[in-house]
Amino acid sequence: MWQIKAEHKRPQKLIKTLAEIWKESVASTHHFLTQEDKEKLYPLVLEALKNVPFLLTAHKEDNEILGFMGIEGHKIEMLFIHPKAQKQGLGKCFIEHAINAYRAEFVDVNEQNPGAFAFYQKMGFEQFDRSEYDDLGNHFPLLHLKLKQ
Repeated sequence: MWQIKAEHKRPQKLIKTLAEIWKESVASTHHFLTQEDKEKLYPLVLEALKNVPFLLTAHKEDNEILGFMGIEGHKIEMLFIHPKAQKQGLGKCFIEHAINAYRAEFVDVNEQNPGAFAFYQKMGFEQFDRSEYDDLGNHFPLLHLKLKQ
């Protein structure tokens, strides 16, 4: 149904496509963010897409990209799925691939995103810590999760 592909080359067109998926995904899941928050985050997302060590994309048969995941070390740094592909198993496919191919065992999730937290719990992650602020110092608490052994 989907093909997960590692993106070694990251042309501007791909980065723009993934950034649009980020915008759509965030609009449907990150209701705690204001428009101003999203505008501040956007350039950081572009930079992260260019620099995350492992960038994976999911394609339909017609090659349309429906989501992406970034991995650094053993940590999932980002996972965003276009709303039209959410709740159809693509997230599960990404997580299983990250665990099996990249030995991913950590992920952070915004505390204000209970749907994502529930998803990661269902995928076998459990909370081991909490930060009051995100990595940028914003008051968006993070839940730090680790894959159960």
